[in-house]
Amino acid sequence: MKIKAAVFREIDRPLSIEDVDLADPGPEEVLVKTVACGVCHSDLHTVHGGIATPRPSILGHEPAGIVLAVGSRVRNVAPGDHVIACTSMFCGACQQCVQGLPHLCTDRGACRRAETDAPRISHAGATIHQFADLAAFAEAMLLHQRAVVKIDPSIPLDRAALVGCAVTTGVGAALNTAQVTPGSSVVVFGAGGVGISVIQGARIAGARQIIAVDQLDAKLANARKFGATDVINATAGDTVKTIKKMTRGGADYAFEAVGLPKLLEQAFYCLAPRGTAVVVGAIAQGQSVSFNPAHFFQEKRVIGCLMGSNRFTVDAPRYLEFYRQGRLDLDGMVTRHEPLERVGEAFRAMEAGEVTRTVLMFD
Repeated sequence: MKIKAAVFREIDRPLSIEDVDLADPGPEEVLVKTVACGVCHSDLHTVHGGIATPRPSILGHEPAGIVLAVGSRVRNVAPGDHVIACTSMFCGACQQCVQGLPHLCTDRGACRRAETDAPRISHAGATIHQFADLAAFAEAMLLHQRAVVKIDPSIPLDRAALVGCAVTTGVGAALNTAQVTPGSSVVVFGAGGVGISVIQGARIAGARQIIAVDQLDAKLANARKFGATDVINATAGDTVKTIKKMTRGGADYAFEAVGLPKLLEQAFYCLAPRGTAVVVGAIAQGQSVSFNPAHFFQEKRVIGCLMGSNRFTVDAPRYLEFYRQGRLDLDGMVTRHEPLERVGEAFRAMEAGEVTRTVLMFD
């Protein structure tokens, strides 16, 4: 079938809106009509060359939609089901998967088409690659069944889409990766979509103090709406000293949610003894981080976080239940809706700090 998609062909160039060909579903594949897709910083990092991906490709990895057709071996969804998709697809058989860590699957290739097979997406006979194995900046997606999870059809799809990346990453970073404890102090560097999700995860976990750090006062004011108890404008002095004073000695947890080495260093230095710094933001390839090793004698830790250490088929329904209960605010995270043709404007608004999330909507 022919669909319209935003194709990434050149670094630092606008995505081109093109008609591409989508193959029929294979035995374990699902054809999904895209209804909504959040625009994430990882998409923008990729456009700027910070995240390497084959080109040409279709970006977008925070989608929700409706199943149109399924392959002969698909059992988890059926035509008509509302679904969200996540890049954390998994083989189900590798050592990480069988240990209950599917987000760290070491054989994602098992969920892709073989090189000898026809590509899922093509244009004039040439392969179009799927960024994050999803390619959601398109009117429809052809996905492996383990990349989707069925959701309640009463949940608005523009809200549900955020669970595909920002919410799963941020809330999961707090609840799964760091395992924030009740009564603890938390600092979140960056108040964009992922940072706001970390703040909400820390609030749900019962943190007593949640400090948001950003350079824009508007984003800091917004962070308070989602649970930040205190805010710091990073342009107004020594951030680490300010945090140490506000927390009376240092934070228990600090999350870097932007992708800048300097902020990760600050996250580490603002910790109390035995505190944990969590790398959530996508730091560009080739960049490095430097720490004073003396701080490790205070038993501080720096840990990585991939997609909120998620078990997507378990976590996504839980997060949507938090939304239903009013404990997770997805409505407030959706700042704007745009059509696919205005994806460039969505990127501009993100870089300008004007939005928490722009969601692309498809007719």
